[in-house]
Amino acid sequence: MQTGAVGTISRRSALALGAGVALGVAGCTSSSGHPSAAGSPSSRSATPAAPAPSPTLASPSSSPSPSPSASATLHLTAPWRPSPNDVQPEVKLRAVRLIEALGTWPVGGQGLAAARKRAADAGYDPALADQAGGLLVAAPEAAVQVLEAQYGGILSDSASVLVVCRQYTPGNDSGGTTVDVRLSAAQPQWDVTALHPATPGPAAASLTTAARAVLADVEAITLPPAAHADVLSGNVHDSALNGLLTLARSHRIMLSVVRSGHPLYVFGTTRPSDHPKGRAFDVWTIDGHPVIDPATPRALVESFMRAAAAAGSYNVGGPYLLSGSGNQFFSDDTHHDHVHVGFDY
Repeated sequence: MQTGAVGTISRRSALALGAGVALGVAGCTSSSGHPSAAGSPSSRSATPAAPAPSPTLASPSSSPSPSPSASATLHLTAPWRPSPNDVQPEVKLRAVRLIEALGTWPVGGQGLAAARKRAADAGYDPALADQAGGLLVAAPEAAVQVLEAQYGGILSDSASVLVVCRQYTPGNDSGGTTVDVRLSAAQPQWDVTALHPATPGPAAASLTTAARAVLADVEAITLPPAAHADVLSGNVHDSALNGLLTLARSHRIMLSVVRSGHPLYVFGTTRPSDHPKGRAFDVWTIDGHPVIDPATPRALVESFMRAAAAAGSYNVGGPYLLSGSGNQFFSDDTHHDHVHVGFDY
């Protein structure tokens, strides 16, 4: 995003996501009335399983359990929980619970009518199901695992929460998307007002050397489904891809958002974001340490931010405001949970 998840990821949490190994833009935000970056309707490119969800607020040691409505034939999933270090964690949780409800159903629970009922039963406007897009796949059953929820923007009266998820269906462990969930402040809890699922576009006939290298570097670069599809689409600039490859030489990086599923404008402004242009990426975990985790060494995050600038980023945002020329570094509540790395070429 532009101008974090508690604790390192445990082996138990990773196992809950399945057997696959995970593969895995300047504004990360938009005014609440604008849609997210779009391409073609499909965000379900094949990628191995992505990182585990954030540990829970209450009991990080509790074992993941199957979703109440998911069949035993699907991967085990665990409800996502915010970090106690999150800015207004209840806002993130409000967004996530809707996505979990819409994207998970038992055998025979597919279809829009059933999705509307799930939304209503969970305490949301049932009409929001009509905006769920690719979450409502044509499958007899499904289970969603939210991998991360980061802010696309957070103001006193409105918010954008980018819910990054993987979706399991019979015979397919590679589904998933990112949904830009818009909310407005209300009592006793915030209202979800709109959903903007990622639409990365179809896979390109050919890719640049940098794109192929990013997709191949599964040891250092973890891409969730929508971000993986963004790279496959050929719509991510080599400036961002080469910057990512440079950082991956010395760090293991888990990305949350690249191009799609991100607001078109810096939240609360009319300034275009670099994400929809394919010129930015967001990092939520560095060397196994979530940016949001209060136990993550500040020195690690700061050194990563400076390394991003050295790799060519003109606009690096994160939880700490670093000294630098011009506006190269910035920090705000939106970037308390991730590092934004943007490029202008």
